[in-house]
Amino acid sequence: MKTRVGCVIAGLVVGVLAVGPWQSYSAAGTGPAAIPINDRELRVTRVDLGAKGVSPGDIEVVRSRLLERGTGNVIGRSELVCSFVDEVRSRVCRGTYILPRGRIVVGGSLMYRQFYNLAVVGGTGLYDNARGTMTLTRTGRKPVRDAILFRLVG
Repeated sequence: MKTRVGCVIAGLVVGVLAVGPWQSYSAAGTGPAAIPINDRELRVTRVDLGAKGVSPGDIEVVRSRLLERGTGNVIGRSELVCSFVDEVRSRVCRGTYILPRGRIVVGGSLMYRQFYNLAVVGGTGLYDNARGTMTLTRTGRKPVRDAILFRLVG
């Protein structure tokens, strides 16, 4: 009996050491990838806090529909929440891009919503532990449309 318990414990220890703290316990793995998509803005909501007009602490919430590049088929949605840090345009944003096989989470600072880069800080599903950048470029004004490129490195 003691031999069986000892073998089980030894097996567990070897298994933990084989995996090691440097390896992910998740089965998902986001490798190098470029994901081009488009979006169409659905709604922008601004919450004016404090002084009238744009001022530090004001909030901007942007919701968009995500479209497959080329076909225009709807493949998801995005939610971006930004807090203004000055009276001009500077804001800190956090967003989630909900795609068919998972979510990509982005964050960072931006000045203009017509062109910006944000860091990819994580994700879920297929994008579990994703890292990289997201670049957005405005392509149309009425309705507002953007080209988005996710460059994932891991």
